[in-house]
Amino acid sequence: MANETSKQRVVVTGYGAVTSLGKNVNEIWNAIMDYKVGYSKYELSDKSITAKFFGKIPFELDISSFSRRILKNTPRFGRLGLIAANEALQMAFKNDISEIHKYYSPFSCGVIFGTGWGGDDVLSENSVFYNKDGYASTLTNILSMHSICTAMIATNWKLRGYQNTPVSACATGGVAIGDAVEMIRSGRAEMILAGGGESLNNVFNIWSIDILNALCKEQNNIEIACCPFDKNRNGFVLSEGAAILCLEKYETALARGATILAEVTGYGNYSDSYDVTSPAPDCLGKYNAAKYALKQSNLELVDYINAHGTSTQLNDSNETKMFKMLFGDGAYSIPISSTKSYTGHLIAAAGALESILSIKSIETNIIPATIHLNNPDPDCDLDYVPNKHRYKENIQSVLNVNYGFGGSNTALIFKRCMQ
Repeated sequence: MANETSKQRVVVTGYGAVTSLGKNVNEIWNAIMDYKVGYSKYELSDKSITAKFFGKIPFELDISSFSRRILKNTPRFGRLGLIAANEALQMAFKNDISEIHKYYSPFSCGVIFGTGWGGDDVLSENSVFYNKDGYASTLTNILSMHSICTAMIATNWKLRGYQNTPVSACATGGVAIGDAVEMIRSGRAEMILAGGGESLNNVFNIWSIDILNALCKEQNNIEIACCPFDKNRNGFVLSEGAAILCLEKYETALARGATILAEVTGYGNYSDSYDVTSPAPDCLGKYNAAKYALKQSNLELVDYINAHGTSTQLNDSNETKMFKMLFGDGAYSIPISSTKSYTGHLIAAAGALESILSIKSIETNIIPATIHLNNPDPDCDLDYVPNKHRYKENIQSVLNVNYGFGGSNTALIFKRCMQ
């Protein structure tokens, strides 16, 4: 946890993302504004897998900006991370990334890029080759490293400061951003790229999640495939993608004339210590994470909540209960939505992408609707902004929450930056 007395301000100056909804943040946001979804029905070779809907990226990745040296060591999830990082840096440094080292020492710039399963697809595929032929790719070990994208981002842009790779399942993106904020607050770094990425397309790896009954069980109707807070919800849609924020020390960002998109004013991280896949019924891990973030931000209420909203029975009801514990009767007056209803669940990238979408809400004063919310669960009776985007004048603060297998719970608060 950060020192509550820390005065160092941390701001967002750039963001980047690539998902099945688009090649960059603008495409993703515009798709959401047009009520498009990034998942479709797929027929997998293993017919025992129940899940049918997945958020696979349907276009070729533009990796032309990166050298063969970088790419040969970077699996698909890492290539997604490189693309997102490039967009974030282009935005932060106004299309002249060489400006990074004009304002920052390489040793004050870091990378925290997390993943849930990393290069497991590469490992699974090469295991098959090895078991069959006694030989596989000589880069298998490198390509299956969870930390490989962190390393390649650092190498590509010569960022020689703090480096780390959090692995906290679906809370990973939130952990990466929150930990980056604390590193900058502490003075350990001045600029950090933080986010997460995921790409899990190998049939064995999909089976390993599906067998836990976590994935969506709907076979035909896309509106039931991902319907957070709806009584017909029955599991999450597995998607691939990456998202990254460029976080900077406020004073330096201001001095170099950066466009400040938002300020990160609160971060909480607490554990359930209950079960590997099920949330703790007392909701106290989630509650304390959000409560701590609010305390750091000197807030009692927020203008909008971007919920975890996975479209699973346990998460959505447990999350609703937590919001009521956190805000009391005030919970009913806060608009809340799940943007996973458009993107599906990006696992490690979820918290980072949803942080970006939280900032977009501050920029545009638009709260994205929770689509496919046609039959609200009576236990999920808060204002989940069903099916139609909402304009809310002068959004000042957004709470973004994410939770992961293993009981990890994170909360981030983004505020409109007041200079």
